[in-house]
Amino acid sequence: MVIVEFVVVPLGERSLSGYVAEIVKLLESRGVKYQLTPMSTIIEVPTVGGAFEIIKEAHERMFKLGADRVSTTIRIDDRRDREVKMEDKVRSVMEKVRSGG
Repeated sequence: MVIVEFVVVPLGERSLSGYVAEIVKLLESRGVKYQLTPMSTIIEVPTVGGAFEIIKEAHERMFKLGADRVSTTIRIDDRRDREVKMEDKVRSVMEKVRSGG
């Protein structure tokens, strides 16, 4: 699995929650596993190409909603030696926190 964090920002807008809600609707309609954070959205998809497809669609959707300018930032964790899911990464850190290691 590829884990991707992305932020799509329609520039010049004061409130972004309506735009973010549209991205969440997109992810849900495509059956994408996601985690919404206060500052970004994280998705888990099989391939980098699939991630780019989804993010491109989210980016373009901002223009369809009336944005004149959009900035998109992407971070990709593409591990190919073994399958790692979002919750695995969090669990690994929390285990170390609890064990003091």
